Amino acid sequence: MTSVKTSLFNYFLPPEFIAQTPIEPRDTSHLMVADRKTGQVNHVLFNQIGDFLQNGDLLVINRTRVIPARIFAKKPTGGRVEILLIRKESELTWEALLGGKGINKGMKLEISGKLNAEVIDVFEGSRRLLRFNEPIDNYLPSIGQMPLPPYIHEKLKDPERYQTIYADQTGSAAAPTAGLHFTRGLMQSLKSKGVQFAEVTLHVGLDTFAPVTEENAEEHIIHKEWCEVTETAAYLVNRAHFEKRRVIAVGTTGVRTLETAAQSAKGSNIIGAFSGMTNLFILPGYSFKVVNAMITNFHLPKSTLLMLVSAMAGWENICKWYEIAKEEKYRFYSFGDAMLIL
Repeated sequence: MTSVKTSLFNYFLPPEFIAQTPIEPRDTSHLMVADRKTGQVNHVLFNQIGDFLQNGDLLVINRTRVIPARIFAKKPTGGRVEILLIRKESELTWEALLGGKGINKGMKLEISGKLNAEVIDVFEGSRRLLRFNEPIDNYLPSIGQMPLPPYIHEKLKDPERYQTIYADQTGSAAAPTAGLHFTRGLMQSLKSKGVQFAEVTLHVGLDTFAPVTEENAEEHIIHKEWCEVTETAAYLVNRAHFEKRRVIAVGTTGVRTLETAAQSAKGSNIIGAFSGMTNLFILPGYSFKVVNAMITNFHLPKSTLLMLVSAMAGWENICKWYEIAKEEKYRFYSFGDAMLIL
């Protein structure tokens, strides 16, 4: 296999293109409908997506819900520590990013009232493994803040705008942003048209924002994320495939979840029920087993997400479409506009 150079997936984006606030209503964001075969694009509003979907299309949505994962603590010296929860390892232990100096193994951090945490392991950079003295889940609604991406500097007035309307499986450190454009009215309209929905779960980690730093992209170690495809979801996907209907992933998380579950397929099925960790890294040259099309936002340079959409559509197309998006004043990243890649 030819090496995939990370430097290829770079592009220039002036800071003013980065959306700092979500658009209202959700479904009035802009949508670029891009055809992989012809390279042609259409520019519409997201609430017009039904014009490009067909009776029987299966949209696969990610039900994950973002936790208010940013909390603050004090060191024994009184110094302030910012804690960003990444992944729940057990009832009392979490992997986290800690902001502050000299935070070593064995240090105890005071958080709120009787709640405290001990650093029980030290990983690379600012990653630490914390053990809380009691489960922190019930504390988070009162002491936690929404973990917005580092490129968003505006305060979020309504925390629910960083949740999809169908989010009900708590566990993410970041939102599956392609789903942020859907409203209940739009989903009902699509169902009336004959579009079907299947639900999966992938709990998004903060590494979704981390650039690939290795010269050869395939040497990058993508961090594991927990995902699940239920028997019901697998049945809906397999049935759509057998009936030659399109399986359309809503977001890169949907793509990774479905393609991971393809590894559990049995017999003539293209997908099997799955629950566990995935470290699937989709690069150009990957052969998609399940996903026929996808809805996605505009992604950061040199990111694993940009590489995934390039695997789906080809880097030449993505590069051209991103330049068109800039010309048309599209908004980029988490609170930005969307693409439908057909």
